[in-house]
Amino acid sequence: MIERGRRIAWRRIADESLWRAPAIVARWLPDGRREGAEWVARNPTRADHRLGNFKVNLSSGRWADFATGDAGGDLISLAAFLFTGGNMAAAAVHLAEMIGISAYE
Repeated sequence: MIERGRRIAWRRIADESLWRAPAIVARWLPDGRREGAEWVARNPTRADHRLGNFKVNLSSGRWADFATGDAGGDLISLAAFLFTGGNMAAAAVHLAEMIGISAYE
């Protein structure tokens, strides 16, 4: 839950989630597979029928759907895309809770 009046620790959440990126994306995108430094999956937000268009870089957290142009720079933005309708604050809190760290500074 988002706590009003508290500052979200954006950088810490993004950095800490990278250490766990392979496990996180495997949980969020279970039909995918690792190919080198990337997780290749189907985009679960649309009728994506084949692997290859949706990729997450496991080193940087950057992700993109090359069929639609949707993209983001870290796992927080991926969580926002997949789960919160674009709400970055809710995604940051969700991700922090998932990896067991405080969402706030």
